[in-house]
Amino acid sequence: MSVVARHDVKEDITQHEISALKTRFNLADAHTHQDQSITQRQIVERLPELWYRAQSRSQYQSEQEFIQAFFSFHGQEHALKRHDEIYLVYAASIAMHITATYLRKRNMSVGLIEPCFDNLHDLLKHMEVPLIALDESLFQSSANVYAKLQTAAANVDAIFLVDPNNPTGSSMFAKGADTFVEVARYCKDHGKLLILDFCFAAFFKIAGGSRFDAYAILDDIGTQYIIMEDTGKTWPLQDTKCATIMSSQAINADIYSIVTSVLLNVSPFILNVVTQYIRDSSEDDFESVRCVLEVNRTAARHHLEGDFLSYVLPMVETSVAWFEILREGVTADDLQAYLMGFEVYVLPGKYFYWSQPQAGQKYIRLALARKPEEFEQAVKTIALALEHYHD
Repeated sequence: MSVVARHDVKEDITQHEISALKTRFNLADAHTHQDQSITQRQIVERLPELWYRAQSRSQYQSEQEFIQAFFSFHGQEHALKRHDEIYLVYAASIAMHITATYLRKRNMSVGLIEPCFDNLHDLLKHMEVPLIALDESLFQSSANVYAKLQTAAANVDAIFLVDPNNPTGSSMFAKGADTFVEVARYCKDHGKLLILDFCFAAFFKIAGGSRFDAYAILDDIGTQYIIMEDTGKTWPLQDTKCATIMSSQAINADIYSIVTSVLLNVSPFILNVVTQYIRDSSEDDFESVRCVLEVNRTAARHHLEGDFLSYVLPMVETSVAWFEILREGVTADDLQAYLMGFEVYVLPGKYFYWSQPQAGQKYIRLALARKPEEFEQAVKTIALALEHYHD
């Protein structure tokens, strides 16, 4: 088989996102591609200053400044009591790789939420971690969640959840912390490790809400945990980013030994830049990010909702839109291939349903973090294409 032929067959979402970078309207990856706000442009103008500032300070100072800014901004003050045990890596996938390594070393099995972004499943699969699917509906209400997990998660050593979930916006925190508390209690009582991907958690604040202090809740209950957070889906930084990984104290030493086997540090220059963006959003209450997403979400619904596509209302609005395909006999693969003919790239839902891809064939995902004028053109193009589907 030729190299070209192999590339025509996509094995995961990331391979689709790489191809989408070549198209006119890339609505595939959830990375931030919108313009800078006025105050963010002022940060860009200060890049030489930030470069020399990073050079003149210690690595530890840059790290702690970022950690203080990030966790305080997100209301996760309890974690700061152990600020030296918050480890920084240059991408969320590195934090996930560290987590998968820990699970493999301990021969642990995992119940992984479904649907979810497929690289979580793929990293665990490549590490040969045994997996079962836990439907996200289990975690949408505190009613009976403890009892349901006694059956659904009885035979796994760890529960791995994404909150808010990518792509659906489902969340344990949408109506308060009760559901999360029940999940944490179950894990404590039954000796399960709780793994949390909070890489979309900024969207609680972007949507105008606030975050509960998850670290305080977990430590108060006594649950063993690993938590990952990230800046990469929030600020328009051309993939300049930092992710964090933190664990409960009992397993911190084991996690630390894996972290140090992977990397020494994140660039202090990057930490300085990202810290400035966090402070900027603190001052404008996320308005620069919120405005773009609201405008684009409204445009997507206005142009695309109808007898072909239906917007799936999320529990928490994030930077992606999840649409159900209503047209009989049309799969996500069909629709994606058709739209590529119009130079629009969307993601088919099948990859998010990692244990049952067919269940995802009735969904597509659109990324919203784009320049509004370009996004408007993209959804108008999709709408026009749908009018002529199979004409």
